[in-house]
Amino acid sequence: MGYSSTYSQRSISSLRARSRINRRQPGESDAVMRKHRPDYSLLVVAGALLAIGAVVVFAIGPSLTNGTDLGENYFSTKQLTAIGMGIIGFLIAAQISLHKWMKWTPMILIAAVFFAIAVRFIGEEINGAHRWIQVGGFSFQAAELVKLALVLWLAQVLTKRRQDGHMSSHSTLQLLGAAVFGVIVIVAGMQSDLGSAAVMMALIGGMAFIAGLPLKNIMIVGGVVLIAGLIAITSSQYRRERVQTFLNPAADCQAEGYQACQALITVGSGGVIGKGLGRSVQAYGYLPEPANDSIFAITAEKFGFVGSTIVVGLFFVLFRKIFLIAQSAPTEYMRLIATGVLLWLSVQMIINIAAMLGLLPLKGITLPFVSYGGTSIIFVMIAIGIVFNISRYTDLSVKSGVPQSPRAQASTARLPTFNRSGIEARRA
Repeated sequence: MGYSSTYSQRSISSLRARSRINRRQPGESDAVMRKHRPDYSLLVVAGALLAIGAVVVFAIGPSLTNGTDLGENYFSTKQLTAIGMGIIGFLIAAQISLHKWMKWTPMILIAAVFFAIAVRFIGEEINGAHRWIQVGGFSFQAAELVKLALVLWLAQVLTKRRQDGHMSSHSTLQLLGAAVFGVIVIVAGMQSDLGSAAVMMALIGGMAFIAGLPLKNIMIVGGVVLIAGLIAITSSQYRRERVQTFLNPAADCQAEGYQACQALITVGSGGVIGKGLGRSVQAYGYLPEPANDSIFAITAEKFGFVGSTIVVGLFFVLFRKIFLIAQSAPTEYMRLIATGVLLWLSVQMIINIAAMLGLLPLKGITLPFVSYGGTSIIFVMIAIGIVFNISRYTDLSVKSGVPQSPRAQASTARLPTFNRSGIEARRA
């Protein structure tokens, strides 16, 4: 545990140190980084997680359609369609220049806020939450677009604040505080999506910290959020009961604690090697949302401790690769985008899995890449596509500890370059 904690601290310190090194000083010329081969292993790991999700959804397809007029392959077909759309989104995002993402960010943010508010009025209410907009046979979860927009907007704003020397100013703190307030009101309040709100607030705090915002300022905003959360919990009997259920789910397994208890039963029933693909019991009406929020528990039932460990291991391999890309990114803008995607995926994964293990309250949040759902897969793959594009411009000397050879430098001499703001430089 001590080694892990020390390693995490060094990793965060390394990202912040790279941010300080790449801060633009008055009179400093633009930094240039040549294009090179991207990190294809990023796509391999993401593809492995998508494949696991597709296999699990296919295996529990009959249980999901049991008692309905839908065919046994209905959910697996929709999942494969979502994966196909996600791959297309990845390919498109991987080819779009960072300059265009910077240019489009205001429009993406406006669209995200519009849909996030509109879902309250035109969206479908499910279990007291307004998260989905139904258009014919297509459903859209606005919170996923908000996450992507938030990453792009924060990367752009924080980069400019650093370059202008206003990172520690009161205006920056007020701006981030307004973003947190907007997340609380729109996502946590109007949509009742506390899980996505938690991910977004982690994005805001984590990206601001990496960009150089003093920790005391982040703690001020965090303290306000904590006080507001405590007031919201203590002022509502329903929320107090939810907290009590989380602390002792076994006390009410037939009502409020039903899903938490069933999730623990599902995870435990898998044993060491699992029951196998066709031997799931909990998916047949016992565990709520087996293909969405609870898919990790179903994965544990089918593949056991060994399979669950492999899934978690794949996530950590993916996070490690994104971290290296962020650490080696040549510009502040690129680094913050990669950091934002890393925070988005890692925090969401931790919340989902911890909820299935009884370590956190149930939040109704998907497991990235694995859970059933087209919106989540599409936007996560778009985010990975942007990081994949950034990996084309990483500083290889940071990873290897030695500069590129003259031959390697010569082979990329005619390829596009980027200045320190992450904008593609024009050729002479």
